[in-house]
Amino acid sequence: MFRLRLATPADVPALRVLVEESVRGLSAGYYSGEQVESALRFLLGSDTRLIDDGTYYVAEAGAGGLVAAGGWGRRRTTHGGDRARAGGGDDLLDPATDPARIRAFFVHPAWARRGLGRLLFGRCAADAAAAGFRALELVATLPGEPLYRALGFAALDRSEVAMPDGLTLPVVRMIRPLPAPARDRPGG
Repeated sequence: MFRLRLATPADVPALRVLVEESVRGLSAGYYSGEQVESALRFLLGSDTRLIDDGTYYVAEAGAGGLVAAGGWGRRRTTHGGDRARAGGGDDLLDPATDPARIRAFFVHPAWARRGLGRLLFGRCAADAAAAGFRALELVATLPGEPLYRALGFAALDRSEVAMPDGLTLPVVRMIRPLPAPARDRPGG
């Protein structure tokens, strides 16, 4: 039903539209309209570094185009799109000691709750484990927190990201272990 593939630079214009529709459509009840617009202006969006690193995926639904996107990062950045990479810098992580980052998950509201977040997560978790990472960390927006809890993440702390216009966006930093690769397990 869905085709999952690596994102390319040619996807960026469609990703911008997807991000705006996702954030506006799925944030109601979690954030005010002012917070949503501020976050879209200053914080949330696609991160082309993930595309360049080959760790960002898009889901397509037939002729419906892009219906979801998400990725994982091997860099210290924890959140934010191209306009505002935040949370640790762009240095590479050490898979032996650092958790990989789950980043920039967005689902079109018309396609929400159909397993797309879980599908993207499964691909990202498998790729991060294959790269040697033992855990995943993320900074979730409030609308994303229920999905990540269902995927086995636990909250580490809650905070607010300050935006240049004086508004803040409440977020949750979360973590989840990855199973050891079969070669590292007893009998594997």
